[in-house]
Amino acid sequence: MNSIVSNNKLAIANLFELLQDPQKAQAALAQQVGNHFAWHGPKPFKSCSSTEEWCSTFWLPFVDAFEGVSRETHMLFGGISQGKADNSLDGQSWVGATGYYEGVFAKSWLGFEPSHQVIKLRWGEFFRFEDGKIVEMYTLFDIIDFLQQINKNPLPPSHGTDFVYPSPTGINGVLLDESSASETAESMRLIREFLFEGLNNFDEENLTSMGVADFFHDNVNWYGPGGIGACLSLKEFQDYHQQHWLAAFPDRKVQDLDSLFAEGNFVGSSGWAGVTSQHIGNYLSAAATGNRINFNGMDFWLRRGDKFVENWVFVDMIDLFEQFGVDLLQQAREG
Repeated sequence: MNSIVSNNKLAIANLFELLQDPQKAQAALAQQVGNHFAWHGPKPFKSCSSTEEWCSTFWLPFVDAFEGVSRETHMLFGGISQGKADNSLDGQSWVGATGYYEGVFAKSWLGFEPSHQVIKLRWGEFFRFEDGKIVEMYTLFDIIDFLQQINKNPLPPSHGTDFVYPSPTGINGVLLDESSASETAESMRLIREFLFEGLNNFDEENLTSMGVADFFHDNVNWYGPGGIGACLSLKEFQDYHQQHWLAAFPDRKVQDLDSLFAEGNFVGSSGWAGVTSQHIGNYLSAAATGNRINFNGMDFWLRRGDKFVENWVFVDMIDLFEQFGVDLLQQAREG
Protein backbone atom coordinates (compact mmCIF):
# COMPACT_ATOMS: atom_id res chain seq x y z
CA MET A 1 0.00 0.00 0.00
CA ASN A 2 1.64 3.25 -1.08
CA SER A 3 1.81 6.41 1.00
CA ILE A 4 -0.60 8.24 -1.31
CA VAL A 5 -3.40 5.77 -0.56
CA SER A 6 -2.54 5.84 3.15
CA ASN A 7 -2.79 9.63 3.18
CA ASN A 8 -6.10 9.48 1.34
CA LYS A 9 -7.52 7.07 3.93
CA LEU A 10 -6.47 9.36 6.75
CA ALA A 11 -8.09 12.30 4.95
CA ILE A 12 -11.42 10.45 4.81
CA ALA A 13 -11.18 9.35 8.45
CA ASN A 14 -10.58 12.98 9.44
CA LEU A 15 -13.41 14.16 7.18
CA PHE A 16 -15.82 11.76 8.87
CA GLU A 17 -14.88 13.23 12.25
CA LEU A 18 -15.47 16.79 11.03
CA LEU A 19 -18.81 15.91 9.45
CA GLN A 20 -20.15 15.05 12.90
CA ASP A 21 -20.70 18.81 13.28
CA PRO A 22 -23.35 19.71 10.64
CA GLN A 23 -22.45 23.40 10.72
CA LYS A 24 -18.87 22.63 9.71
CA ALA A 25 -19.73 20.06 7.06
CA GLN A 26 -19.42 22.23 3.96
CA ALA A 27 -16.15 23.79 5.09
CA ALA A 28 -14.77 20.37 6.03
CA LEU A 29 -15.55 18.89 2.63
CA ALA A 30 -14.45 22.04 0.77
CA GLN A 31 -10.98 21.71 2.30
CA GLN A 32 -10.69 18.20 0.90
CA VAL A 33 -11.95 18.63 -2.67
CA GLY A 34 -10.06 19.59 -5.79
CA ASN A 35 -10.83 22.24 -8.39
CA HIS A 36 -13.31 19.87 -10.02
CA PHE A 37 -15.74 17.96 -7.84
CA ALA A 38 -18.71 15.71 -8.56
CA TRP A 39 -21.04 13.99 -6.11
CA HIS A 40 -23.36 11.17 -7.16
CA GLY A 41 -26.00 9.99 -4.71
CA PRO A 42 -29.04 7.76 -4.43
CA LYS A 43 -32.33 8.61 -6.06
CA PRO A 44 -34.20 10.90 -5.57
CA PHE A 45 -31.14 13.14 -5.09
CA LYS A 46 -29.51 14.72 -8.12
CA SER A 47 -25.78 14.84 -8.77
CA CYS A 48 -23.90 17.89 -7.48
CA SER A 49 -20.86 19.74 -8.81
CA SER A 50 -20.01 21.82 -5.74
CA THR A 51 -19.74 21.36 -1.99
CA GLU A 52 -22.30 24.14 -1.52
CA GLU A 53 -24.87 22.24 -3.57
CA TRP A 54 -24.05 18.96 -1.81
CA CYS A 55 -24.52 20.60 1.57
CA SER A 56 -27.77 22.44 0.79
CA THR A 57 -29.58 19.73 -1.18
CA PHE A 58 -28.35 16.55 0.49
CA TRP A 59 -26.40 16.84 3.72
CA LEU A 60 -28.15 19.55 5.75
CA PRO A 61 -31.71 18.28 5.06
CA PHE A 62 -30.56 14.83 6.16
CA VAL A 63 -28.87 15.82 9.42
CA ASP A 64 -31.72 18.24 10.19
CA ALA A 65 -34.24 15.39 9.93
CA PHE A 66 -32.37 12.99 12.23
CA GLU A 67 -31.88 14.40 15.70
CA GLY A 68 -28.53 13.59 17.29
CA VAL A 69 -27.35 11.78 14.17
CA SER A 70 -23.98 10.04 14.46
CA ARG A 71 -21.89 8.02 12.04
CA GLU A 72 -20.67 4.50 12.75
CA THR A 73 -17.95 3.30 10.37
CA HIS A 74 -17.69 -0.46 9.86
CA MET A 75 -15.11 -0.43 7.09
CA LEU A 76 -12.70 2.09 5.60
CA PHE A 77 -9.94 1.09 3.21
CA GLY A 78 -8.36 2.20 -0.04
CA GLY A 79 -6.41 1.18 -3.11
CA ILE A 80 -5.66 1.63 -6.78
CA SER A 81 -8.58 0.65 -8.96
CA GLN A 82 -8.51 -2.17 -11.48
CA GLY A 83 -12.13 -2.20 -12.52
CA LYS A 84 -11.85 -2.53 -16.29
CA ALA A 85 -13.34 -5.66 -17.79
CA ASP A 86 -10.25 -6.10 -19.99
CA ASN A 87 -8.02 -6.15 -16.86
CA SER A 88 -6.27 -2.90 -17.69
CA LEU A 89 -5.15 -0.85 -14.70
CA ASP A 90 -7.06 2.42 -14.59
CA GLY A 91 -4.66 3.77 -11.96
CA GLN A 92 -7.25 5.76 -10.01
CA SER A 93 -6.84 6.09 -6.25
CA TRP A 94 -9.98 5.35 -4.23
CA VAL A 95 -11.16 5.08 -0.65
CA GLY A 96 -14.35 3.21 0.27
CA ALA A 97 -16.27 3.13 3.53
CA THR A 98 -19.57 1.91 4.94
CA GLY A 99 -21.53 1.66 8.17
CA TYR A 100 -24.59 3.14 9.86
CA TYR A 101 -25.98 6.55 10.60
CA GLU A 102 -28.05 6.52 13.77
CA GLY A 103 -30.45 9.21 14.93
CA VAL A 104 -34.04 9.97 15.91
CA PHE A 105 -36.27 10.59 12.88
CA ALA A 106 -37.57 13.92 14.19
CA LYS A 107 -38.39 15.99 11.08
CA SER A 108 -39.79 15.28 7.62
CA TRP A 109 -37.38 13.71 5.11
CA LEU A 110 -38.03 12.60 1.53
CA GLY A 111 -41.66 13.56 2.00
CA PHE A 112 -42.19 11.24 4.99
CA GLU A 113 -43.46 12.50 8.31
CA PRO A 114 -41.24 11.87 11.33
CA SER A 115 -41.82 8.71 13.34
CA HIS A 116 -39.74 9.90 16.32
CA GLN A 117 -38.02 6.54 16.52
CA VAL A 118 -34.32 5.72 16.40
CA ILE A 119 -33.31 4.91 12.82
CA LYS A 120 -30.17 3.04 11.76
CA LEU A 121 -29.52 4.01 8.15
CA ARG A 122 -27.04 2.02 6.09
CA TRP A 123 -24.59 4.13 4.11
CA GLY A 124 -21.81 3.40 1.64
CA GLU A 125 -19.38 5.94 0.16
CA PHE A 126 -16.55 5.89 -2.36
CA PHE A 127 -14.09 8.73 -2.91
CA ARG A 128 -11.80 9.18 -5.90
CA PHE A 129 -8.64 11.19 -5.30
CA GLU A 130 -6.31 13.14 -7.56
CA ASP A 131 -3.21 14.79 -6.11
CA GLY A 132 -4.47 14.29 -2.58
CA LYS A 133 -7.87 15.89 -3.20
CA ILE A 134 -11.34 14.39 -3.60
CA VAL A 135 -12.57 14.87 -7.16
CA GLU A 136 -15.47 12.43 -7.17
CA MET A 137 -17.71 11.06 -4.43
CA TYR A 138 -20.40 8.37 -4.58
CA THR A 139 -22.95 7.88 -1.81
CA LEU A 140 -25.70 5.30 -1.38
CA PHE A 141 -28.23 5.14 1.45
CA ASP A 142 -30.41 2.06 1.85
CA ILE A 143 -33.67 3.93 1.38
CA ILE A 144 -35.83 0.78 1.34
CA ASP A 145 -34.34 -0.31 4.66
CA PHE A 146 -35.29 3.12 6.04
CA LEU A 147 -38.85 2.74 4.73
CA GLN A 148 -39.11 -0.70 6.30
CA GLN A 149 -38.14 0.78 9.66
CA ILE A 150 -40.93 3.38 9.52
CA ASN A 151 -43.48 0.82 8.23
CA LYS A 152 -43.72 2.39 4.77
CA ASN A 153 -42.17 -0.45 2.77
CA PRO A 154 -43.45 -0.35 -0.85
CA LEU A 155 -42.02 -3.79 -1.71
CA PRO A 156 -43.16 -7.35 -0.91
CA PRO A 157 -41.65 -9.07 2.14
CA SER A 158 -37.96 -9.82 1.66
CA HIS A 159 -36.89 -13.38 0.86
CA GLY A 160 -33.85 -12.88 3.08
CA THR A 161 -33.56 -11.57 6.64
CA ASP A 162 -34.20 -7.85 7.15
CA PHE A 163 -32.06 -5.41 9.15
CA VAL A 164 -28.82 -7.41 9.11
CA TYR A 165 -25.78 -5.24 8.33
CA PRO A 166 -22.97 -5.92 10.84
CA SER A 167 -19.33 -4.99 11.03
CA PRO A 168 -16.83 -7.52 9.62
CA THR A 169 -16.65 -10.65 11.75
CA GLY A 170 -13.52 -11.03 13.86
CA ILE A 171 -11.48 -8.33 12.13
CA ASN A 172 -11.19 -4.55 12.18
CA GLY A 173 -12.50 -3.19 8.90
CA VAL A 174 -11.08 0.32 9.39
CA LEU A 175 -7.63 -0.06 7.81
CA LEU A 176 -5.60 3.05 8.55
CA ASP A 177 -2.25 1.21 8.63
CA GLU A 178 -0.63 -0.34 5.57
CA SER A 179 -1.77 -3.82 4.57
CA SER A 180 0.04 -6.82 3.12
CA ALA A 181 0.79 -6.39 -0.59
CA SER A 182 0.52 -10.14 -1.20
CA GLU A 183 -2.88 -10.37 0.51
CA THR A 184 -4.06 -7.35 -1.47
CA ALA A 185 -2.97 -8.96 -4.74
CA GLU A 186 -4.74 -12.22 -3.87
CA SER A 187 -7.96 -10.38 -3.03
CA MET A 188 -7.83 -8.53 -6.35
CA ARG A 189 -7.16 -11.74 -8.28
CA LEU A 190 -10.11 -13.51 -6.66
CA ILE A 191 -12.60 -10.69 -7.10
CA ARG A 192 -11.74 -10.17 -10.75
CA GLU A 193 -12.19 -13.87 -11.46
CA PHE A 194 -15.50 -13.85 -9.58
CA LEU A 195 -16.96 -10.82 -11.36
CA PHE A 196 -15.64 -11.08 -14.89
CA GLU A 197 -15.09 -14.83 -15.30
CA GLY A 198 -17.68 -16.20 -12.88
CA LEU A 199 -20.79 -14.02 -12.82
CA ASN A 200 -20.40 -13.02 -16.46
CA ASN A 201 -20.42 -16.67 -17.55
CA PHE A 202 -24.01 -17.41 -16.53
CA ASP A 203 -25.54 -19.64 -19.22
CA GLU A 204 -29.03 -18.23 -18.45
CA GLU A 205 -30.17 -21.64 -17.19
CA ASN A 206 -28.08 -23.11 -14.37
CA LEU A 207 -26.76 -21.17 -11.38
CA THR A 208 -23.83 -23.58 -11.20
CA SER A 209 -22.56 -22.28 -14.57
CA MET A 210 -21.09 -19.28 -12.74
CA GLY A 211 -19.08 -21.40 -10.31
CA VAL A 212 -20.04 -19.21 -7.36
CA ALA A 213 -19.08 -22.02 -4.96
CA ASP A 214 -15.48 -21.52 -6.10
CA PHE A 215 -15.57 -17.96 -4.75
CA PHE A 216 -18.09 -17.92 -1.87
CA HIS A 217 -17.70 -20.00 1.28
CA ASP A 218 -20.56 -22.43 2.01
CA ASN A 219 -21.39 -20.31 5.06
CA VAL A 220 -20.98 -16.96 3.34
CA ASN A 221 -22.92 -14.07 4.86
CA TRP A 222 -24.36 -11.95 2.06
CA TYR A 223 -25.86 -8.75 3.46
CA GLY A 224 -28.30 -7.65 0.79
CA PRO A 225 -30.16 -4.34 0.61
CA GLY A 226 -33.65 -3.62 1.87
CA GLY A 227 -36.14 -5.46 -0.31
CA ILE A 228 -33.85 -8.48 -0.70
CA GLY A 229 -32.48 -9.05 2.79
CA ALA A 230 -29.51 -10.94 4.14
CA CYS A 231 -28.64 -14.46 3.02
CA LEU A 232 -26.66 -16.35 5.66
CA SER A 233 -25.27 -19.23 3.60
CA LEU A 234 -24.42 -19.97 -0.01
CA LYS A 235 -27.66 -21.94 -0.34
CA GLU A 236 -29.70 -19.01 1.00
CA PHE A 237 -27.85 -16.68 -1.38
CA GLN A 238 -28.83 -18.87 -4.31
CA ASP A 239 -32.39 -19.57 -3.14
CA TYR A 240 -33.34 -16.16 -1.77
CA HIS A 241 -31.48 -13.87 -4.14
CA GLN A 242 -29.74 -15.30 -7.19
CA GLN A 243 -32.57 -17.38 -8.62
CA HIS A 244 -35.02 -14.47 -8.42
CA TRP A 245 -32.51 -11.91 -9.69
CA LEU A 246 -31.41 -14.00 -12.67
CA ALA A 247 -34.96 -15.01 -13.58
CA ALA A 248 -35.64 -11.30 -14.05
CA PHE A 249 -32.21 -10.35 -15.45
CA PRO A 250 -30.73 -13.47 -17.08
CA ASP A 251 -28.30 -11.67 -19.40
CA ARG A 252 -26.85 -9.60 -16.55
CA LYS A 253 -23.28 -8.50 -17.26
CA VAL A 254 -20.70 -6.78 -15.09
CA GLN A 255 -19.19 -3.97 -17.16
CA ASP A 256 -16.31 -1.57 -16.54
CA LEU A 257 -16.71 -0.42 -12.94
CA ASP A 258 -16.11 3.07 -11.59
CA SER A 259 -13.91 1.48 -8.95
CA LEU A 260 -12.64 -1.96 -7.98
CA PHE A 261 -9.81 -2.07 -5.48
CA ALA A 262 -8.45 -4.26 -2.72
CA GLU A 263 -6.59 -3.75 0.51
CA GLY A 264 -5.45 -6.78 2.46
CA ASN A 265 -8.43 -9.13 2.78
CA PHE A 266 -10.98 -6.48 1.83
CA VAL A 267 -12.34 -5.50 -1.59
CA GLY A 268 -14.55 -2.56 -2.55
CA SER A 269 -16.42 -1.74 -5.72
CA SER A 270 -18.72 1.00 -6.96
CA GLY A 271 -20.47 1.27 -10.29
CA TRP A 272 -23.09 3.63 -11.65
CA ALA A 273 -24.37 1.49 -14.52
CA GLY A 274 -21.64 -0.99 -13.59
CA VAL A 275 -24.04 -3.84 -14.34
CA THR A 276 -26.52 -3.99 -17.22
CA SER A 277 -29.31 -6.37 -18.22
CA GLN A 278 -32.62 -6.65 -20.01
CA HIS A 279 -35.60 -6.90 -17.65
CA ILE A 280 -37.43 -9.97 -18.96
CA GLY A 281 -38.93 -11.49 -15.80
CA ASN A 282 -40.98 -10.35 -12.82
CA TYR A 283 -38.95 -8.93 -9.94
CA LEU A 284 -40.24 -8.02 -6.47
CA SER A 285 -43.78 -7.52 -7.80
CA ALA A 286 -42.64 -5.52 -10.86
CA ALA A 287 -43.73 -7.12 -14.13
CA ALA A 288 -41.17 -7.58 -16.89
CA THR A 289 -40.77 -4.44 -18.99
CA GLY A 290 -38.26 -5.57 -21.61
CA ASN A 291 -36.30 -2.43 -20.80
CA ARG A 292 -32.53 -2.34 -20.81
CA ILE A 293 -31.63 -1.73 -17.17
CA ASN A 294 -28.52 -0.22 -15.61
CA PHE A 295 -27.80 -0.94 -11.95
CA ASN A 296 -26.18 1.53 -9.57
CA GLY A 297 -24.52 -0.30 -6.73
CA MET A 298 -21.70 -0.80 -4.27
CA ASP A 299 -20.11 -3.89 -2.77
CA PHE A 300 -17.70 -4.63 0.04
CA TRP A 301 -16.19 -8.11 0.42
CA LEU A 302 -14.10 -9.87 3.06
CA ARG A 303 -11.86 -12.75 1.96
CA ARG A 304 -10.51 -15.50 4.17
CA GLY A 305 -8.17 -17.93 2.47
CA ASP A 306 -9.34 -18.64 -1.05
CA LYS A 307 -12.99 -17.60 -0.65
CA PHE A 308 -15.14 -14.64 0.28
CA VAL A 309 -16.92 -15.08 3.61
CA GLU A 310 -18.86 -11.81 3.81
CA ASN A 311 -20.35 -9.46 1.22
CA TRP A 312 -22.08 -6.15 2.03
CA VAL A 313 -24.29 -5.01 -0.86
CA PHE A 314 -25.98 -1.77 -1.91
CA VAL A 315 -28.37 -1.48 -4.86
CA ASP A 316 -30.18 1.79 -5.58
CA MET A 317 -33.63 0.21 -5.58
CA ILE A 318 -35.39 3.55 -6.09
CA ASP A 319 -33.42 4.09 -9.30
CA LEU A 320 -33.91 0.46 -10.38
CA PHE A 321 -37.69 0.61 -10.08
CA GLU A 322 -37.77 4.02 -11.75
CA GLN A 323 -36.40 2.22 -14.83
CA PHE A 324 -39.39 -0.13 -14.55
CA GLY A 325 -41.68 2.92 -14.57
CA VAL A 326 -42.45 2.52 -10.86
CA ASP A 327 -42.08 5.33 -8.30
CA LEU A 328 -41.40 3.47 -5.07
CA LEU A 329 -41.22 6.61 -2.95
CA GLN A 330 -44.62 7.79 -4.13
CA GLN A 331 -46.09 4.34 -3.53
CA ALA A 332 -44.66 4.39 -0.01
CA ARG A 333 -46.08 7.85 0.70
CA GLU A 334 -49.52 6.75 -0.47
CA GLY A 335 -49.42 3.37 1.28
